[in-house]
Amino acid sequence: MRILILGGYGTFGGRLAQLLADEARLTLLIAGRSRTKAEAFCAALGGAASAIPTVFDRERDIEPQLQAVKPDLVIDASGPFQGYGVNPYRVVEAAITLGIHYLDLSDGASFVRGIASFDVAARGRGVFVLSGVSSCPVLTAAVVRRLSAGMTRVDAIAGGIAASPYAEFGRNVIRAITSYAGRPVALLRDGRKTTAHAIMDSRYFTIAPPGRLPLYARRLSLVEVPDLTLLPALWPSLRTVWMGVGTVPEIWLRGLNALAWLVRLRLLPSLTAFTTLIHNTYTRLSWGEHRGGMFVTVEGTLADGSKVERSWHMIAEGDDGPFVPSMAAETIVRHCLAGRPPAPGARVGVNDVELADYEATFARRRIVTGTRQTPRPGEPLFRRILGDAYPLLPQPIQVMHDFKRDLTAAGVASVERGKSLLSRLLAWVMGLPPAGEDVAVKVTFSVGDGREHWQRDFAGKRFASTQREGQGRNARLVCERFGPINFAMALVIESERLRLVLRRWSIFGVALPLWLGPRSNAYEHVEDGRFRFHVEVSHPATGLIVRYRGWLVPQA
Repeated sequence: MRILILGGYGTFGGRLAQLLADEARLTLLIAGRSRTKAEAFCAALGGAASAIPTVFDRERDIEPQLQAVKPDLVIDASGPFQGYGVNPYRVVEAAITLGIHYLDLSDGASFVRGIASFDVAARGRGVFVLSGVSSCPVLTAAVVRRLSAGMTRVDAIAGGIAASPYAEFGRNVIRAITSYAGRPVALLRDGRKTTAHAIMDSRYFTIAPPGRLPLYARRLSLVEVPDLTLLPALWPSLRTVWMGVGTVPEIWLRGLNALAWLVRLRLLPSLTAFTTLIHNTYTRLSWGEHRGGMFVTVEGTLADGSKVERSWHMIAEGDDGPFVPSMAAETIVRHCLAGRPPAPGARVGVNDVELADYEATFARRRIVTGTRQTPRPGEPLFRRILGDAYPLLPQPIQVMHDFKRDLTAAGVASVERGKSLLSRLLAWVMGLPPAGEDVAVKVTFSVGDGREHWQRDFAGKRFASTQREGQGRNARLVCERFGPINFAMALVIESERLRLVLRRWSIFGVALPLWLGPRSNAYEHVEDGRFRFHVEVSHPATGLIVRYRGWLVPQA
């Protein structure tokens, strides 16, 4: 199978080629205006597939260029599709005329909507023509189908992509955003067709697959993507739809939000002239975790009339995130090789890839996913936050946290204290126990006002804390308060350990930088059939503050 990838050495085309490079039955025609760049990419690609550098210029006559290379499938991964000019479908028309299959990775709402006008011609030539074969809208729609199972109606859909600050995006991606930033975007809100302004309408969301280390809460801003008009057509009961994008550091997105005001106030026709400046600023403002993700939430009604909210969370580590937009195209190519090509006709590719297809591709990379659902009333704190991951915990850990009324546990611990004057002072302020071996421990857990109260007694030395589910930027974290100090921690399951990872902290409600706060190493595990705990708190300025570890057994 010969595949012509337009933009084959670019941001998404290049990653698609990498995803397909292991397939010996493929010849990849890596196409673009620069033969030098195409040759360099092919030389570095490797893999079993044949890679041929190809010069292709969409500004010239398309049909002769396609006839010269004779592809079985054309994949347009170049863009920006919002700027394809007066006749944006020249490649589509030429491919249909020559009987060549076609698909693209377009995120341009107008471009994707217009593809259906070629349906009759594509059917007549027996070829498939698929548009929008990317995360938005193909992955979004696949997730909604999974999440809406059992719902009699879907009321609201929201989603967003949170890019890693180190993700490499070409100028075409930024050019697409600047083309609509600050302009009104049509969408559904509370059952009404209305508009909101792109890259201005913003919200925060925490992407957190259950039992995994979540992303920090991300600010996401509305983007003009096909999902806003396609999802209401797929789910006619839909009353609200919203899609956003965001990255860190937040200052970059805040700056883009501010620039979008210039367009909204009609001080500028668009931000397109600032594409290079915005792109260069993005590439230089890179700090934070090298992780990205995506989420989709669905609100709906079940058969018994009850309301439910379900959410799907995906996190990609390191450089694996930018491969996701190309995975739907990869899946379709592999379906073709397996003798299961898409049906002829021109359409948006929202029904040609399922979430199971994505999951098979995710498994080959450092990409994890998980789902959450509205917790049942009265569910214990840790069960609410861990959701579907809670049953993965060893039974003794589940028993220790699965209480709905008061619980007392007793055991033995060893306690170490820091030696520095400042560490001793901090330990005294927090009421931490003195150093000792084989110290009798009793912990009383009680529930009230939606919070858990933990009273610890180390041989008569008591100190207490209150735990609750975080809200806002602390969403999906456990917030533990010791007096005026609040620690927001992620519940992370590693093998059979439950780790409590510090993600945010504050004093008297004032959020402080994480680098300024204490360092913690806290986890729970099982040994000899008993629940065991390990808590270690230190600070660069003081060294060790306290370390206590031991075991507990629930009392009748």
